[in-house]
Amino acid sequence: MAAKIKVNPLFWFILGIGVFTGYFREVLMIFLIVFIHEMGHAIAAHSFKWRIHKIELLPFGGVAEVEDVGNRPFHEELIVIIAGPLQHIWMMVLSYCLVQTSFWTSTDHHLFIWHNIMILMFNLIPILPLDGGRLVQLWCTYRFPYVQALTVSRWISCFVLIAIIFISLIWFPYHLNLWVVISFLLITNYLEWKQRHYRFMRFLMARRSEKGGEPEQTSIIAVRDSLSLREAMKLLKRGRYHLYKVFQVKSGTACIIEEKELLQMLFTSKKPHVPLSQLLHIKK
Repeated sequence: MAAKIKVNPLFWFILGIGVFTGYFREVLMIFLIVFIHEMGHAIAAHSFKWRIHKIELLPFGGVAEVEDVGNRPFHEELIVIIAGPLQHIWMMVLSYCLVQTSFWTSTDHHLFIWHNIMILMFNLIPILPLDGGRLVQLWCTYRFPYVQALTVSRWISCFVLIAIIFISLIWFPYHLNLWVVISFLLITNYLEWKQRHYRFMRFLMARRSEKGGEPEQTSIIAVRDSLSLREAMKLLKRGRYHLYKVFQVKSGTACIIEEKELLQMLFTSKKPHVPLSQLLHIKK
């Protein structure tokens, strides 16, 4: 896992500024907290045999990039998400235990607790890719079809981010670090929106290969045969296996087709916008 740890060049720049301004100890403390937070995510993901792409220290925090195909069991993703915030609990308890030692002064303790609380509260804001935003997205994927869940969670993320921008303009217009973080969140949310089709296709490919374990239950989706194959796939939910009840308008009858058959058609026919009526005719 050590090979996955990357240090952004700007990290050293910020560290250097901390040395020259006399805040080296405080800057190092913040990055240590962030690093342990991100390692919590990474260790939890590793325990479930998720693929870890990288753990990177950035000038304003850190990020753990792990495998995300949208088909992992809900409990696994929940544990991976909360594993980061949970690290702050033992860090603060440890600080209380060390406060009486010569190594850890009362000033260090109060500063360490303050930074832990601030970083924890910041990460629980419901904005992607923060832990709060990921928890909202996880809840949405549990309640709604996958594509709709991503859309709803993105809208919530953007709404909260816009609210924070307005608050910052009024109360903290000249807080440089805050605007750097806001810029990062804006870029990340833009990339999240730009990659929505790619995420959808990864989700479908993972379902086709049954990656992430067996679905929890079977659900029936009722659709008309005039619906396109791609739109039918947008009705899929995480953690479930689907049977499509397709109503054939002309004949007034209905047939049942399995999710895996439609997925096979999607990737073999390469005609995602063809209505189900044509595909069912070919199938017959």
